[in-house]
Amino acid sequence: MEFKVGDLVTRNSHNNDIIFKILKIEGDMCELKGINVRLLVDSQLSDLKKHEGGDIEGEKPFLERIHQGEELDRNDFFYLPGKILHIDSDPDFLKRCLDYYNDINIWAMGIREDEQNMPKNMQKWLNEYKPNIVVITGHDAYYKRKGSQDNIDAYKNSKYFSDAIKEARQYENSHEKLIVIAGGCSSYYEELIRAGANFASSPKRINIHALDPAIVAAKMSLSDINKDIDIKDILDRTKYGKDGMGGIITKGTMYVGYPR
Repeated sequence: MEFKVGDLVTRNSHNNDIIFKILKIEGDMCELKGINVRLLVDSQLSDLKKHEGGDIEGEKPFLERIHQGEELDRNDFFYLPGKILHIDSDPDFLKRCLDYYNDINIWAMGIREDEQNMPKNMQKWLNEYKPNIVVITGHDAYYKRKGSQDNIDAYKNSKYFSDAIKEARQYENSHEKLIVIAGGCSSYYEELIRAGANFASSPKRINIHALDPAIVAAKMSLSDINKDIDIKDILDRTKYGKDGMGGIITKGTMYVGYPR
């Protein structure tokens, strides 16, 4: 079967469970990017099957659920949701997250930047946009052959995410005043939390959905600044729940005013 860059495919060796887009073809090998999960992989062309349609990832019910947004009592009160700065290495996923924020009426600024450049630019971005919430995400991977799960050198980009979080905490040390959400697929969860993240991926070192960091950010933006969040409810809203994302109990970032 002939394949070309841009084709949507699945991998036979993985039971065709994830839909990918072909980014590059070199000889009998190709580079793939997940359509819905933050995953970059190499594959042999002979392992691929063209995706002919169908909701093999259970995407439709998931998107219907998260796009319902939040029900706010707009009769008497007005609301000031927290502002989000979303930094992402993947331009397609960045646009998708920004569209999601826009759909539920949250102010968000998006920046496309490679993971290795995030730490050195973090304080500049925070000073410029002064967000209540910062999302630091992109692509990551855990390579078992490079070391154990508690060895940061065994991860593709967790070190950059960790360093970016530390820079954010130099800017604002309080977990209440700046909500930090960080990580990608299979990221070093414990290290990102130690570095100062409120929420991070991935407790079970699994793939996460492209929208998972944005779902958490949106919920924090729309949660009352005077009340502790329901952390289980927030994590249950993500595609893979507590296996993919985890975090600490804190307060929201939204002010509620009266009268409208």
